[in-house]
Amino acid sequence: MLNTYNLTMLTDFYEITMANGYFNSDIRDSEACFDLFFRRVPDGGGFAIMAGLEQIIRYMDNLKFTEEDIEYLRSKNCFTEDFLEYLRDFKFSCDVWSVPEGYPIFPYEPVMTVKGPVIQAQFVETFILMQFNHQSLIATKTNRIVRAAQGRPVMEFGTRRAHGADAAVYGARASFIAGCVGTACTIADRNHRVPALGTMAHSWVQSFDSEYEAFRKYTELYPQNATLLIDTYNVLKSGLPNAIKVFKELKPEKMGIRIDSGDITYLTRECRKVLDEEGLKDCKIVISNSLDEYIIRDVILEGAQIDSFGVGERLITARSEPVFGGVYKLSGVGKGDKLEPRMKISENVEKITNPGFKKVVRFFDKENGKALADVIMLRDEPLPDGKPYEIFDPNAVWKRKVLENYEVKELQVPIFEKGRLVYEMPEIEDIKETCRQQVDTLWGEVLRFENPQTYYVDLSKPLWNLKHDLLHKYGSDNL
Repeated sequence: MLNTYNLTMLTDFYEITMANGYFNSDIRDSEACFDLFFRRVPDGGGFAIMAGLEQIIRYMDNLKFTEEDIEYLRSKNCFTEDFLEYLRDFKFSCDVWSVPEGYPIFPYEPVMTVKGPVIQAQFVETFILMQFNHQSLIATKTNRIVRAAQGRPVMEFGTRRAHGADAAVYGARASFIAGCVGTACTIADRNHRVPALGTMAHSWVQSFDSEYEAFRKYTELYPQNATLLIDTYNVLKSGLPNAIKVFKELKPEKMGIRIDSGDITYLTRECRKVLDEEGLKDCKIVISNSLDEYIIRDVILEGAQIDSFGVGERLITARSEPVFGGVYKLSGVGKGDKLEPRMKISENVEKITNPGFKKVVRFFDKENGKALADVIMLRDEPLPDGKPYEIFDPNAVWKRKVLENYEVKELQVPIFEKGRLVYEMPEIEDIKETCRQQVDTLWGEVLRFENPQTYYVDLSKPLWNLKHDLLHKYGSDNL
């Protein structure tokens, strides 16, 4: 974690008042089941990327109320002493399942499930949502940008525009998972092994008596990778000629030029032409300056000559749609293995939740490995066994399809068992590779930036029946 202090109290105040209420009521010893899910993909995209799990795990594994925390809560004069004593010995003992980081995820399916004592399962809501919403948002935006670059490296350059220190660090982490090659954020390299990258600022060039002197000194210091910022004064009349002069004199191992302003397509084409004529075909061209997936896609279509991109504010803030919208909803309560299903009913159809203790499975085509559909099932349902399996749209049940010649995979994996961590957290490079592989399983129609094909996320027949039985029961009571 970026912060070294105890994060147990990083929660909404009502989580603690509800915990006090549970403790002082008849359901104190009840268990509850909560689902983490989201309702809509940002930017009208076809899928999102799961991220933030590692930070959620570390939080759950270190939950502890300090004496300072308890004294603060006592000062609020709204908590019973018995409850405060309970917090003094608080120990997380829930079961947790989650989709691993890097996987494509889709609206309404349970990305994470937490089951355990109601006080504990409720209490972790805020931190789960904070990490999931932020990192999944940045990972989803990054993946769009990386795909727009069509194989050209993308660097995350947004640290100074991030919404605070944690947003910079965890945004860098999420961007790397989703495909960036590195970040400008140095501490993200130290803490999370996201490679730190960078060139120079305009102030470096302006600090010397001439642009040539600035370029020469930088190349002398960093001959292993001399990338020079050539737009401080004039790209074609000053920056490029001075960069070429220095490269020819010092012959660095790797060389590049960066342009941070102006007409990207025109300037890069002209620079590439001159560099090639001067025998510097190995010199790379790097572009930055308020880029996003649409600008990157367009300049490539226009014939811009670009080797890599540095993307800042529109990535690290997900500027086009900076809210992810994940939610954490109760789906069952009870004791022991007996959980009574619960659901939220609303006049807004999209806010009606799926009840019960659930899992989500993904069907893959056996021949090409492409993802066919996800199905949300009750936890005790057997997995489909390869026989023809009919799926249907839960909101339009006449829309049906039979899946054949498929393989099926349960997406959630165990994270905690009775509060004991059983999940081995992968290295970030492995998460990044998982993301690449799993996005490759999606059809091109789902990958489109505009009007992507809606990926099937359906309910099993037993879950659909349970949901509609409860809708009839509770909906009729409210008529």
